Amino acid sequence: MTDPVYNVLFLCTGNTARSILAEGILRRDGAGRFNAFSAGSQPKGVVNPYALKTLAAYDYPADGFRSKSWDEFAAADAPKMDFVFTVCDNAAGETCPFWPGQPMTAHWGIEDPAAVEGTDIEKQRAFNDAFRYLRNRIQVFTALPLRTVSKLALSDTLRDIGRMEGATAKADRSE
Repeated sequence: MTDPVYNVLFLCTGNTARSILAEGILRRDGAGRFNAFSAGSQPKGVVNPYALKTLAAYDYPADGFRSKSWDEFAAADAPKMDFVFTVCDNAAGETCPFWPGQPMTAHWGIEDPAAVEGTDIEKQRAFNDAFRYLRNRIQVFTALPLRTVSKLALSDTLRDIGRMEGATAKADRSE
């Protein structure tokens, strides 16, 4: 019996930085087991260049990304999602579209690296930190025995992953 391939959607408001980083990380680290997607509630239409630079610096694919609306993934012809993770507090507080298939959800909020003002070095440091926090979460997630763990235990574990180092205050309190 072959293992299923799971579809995972990462959500943020603008779909320019955190959700793009998460999609890129899971694309590589979960290849063959996961299909990674990202979207935003209010997409800005452009990917932050620091996100692409960060992915490339860590040897992750940095091409083919675009800032897109989460409506694309609520459409009838969209891939059925197994997991939906919000990576920013704003998206977590919004009313999400109906996701066909009733995916498991969790909030994995981290601070927005695109909001950092300062020198190029300070901005790049913020993106490096966001990348590290997301990669740590995704590594724990991809190591889970998804086929054998109960839905209740998996739900609790997904919330715990969102509380790992770098969590926003909202993610740390999420129930």
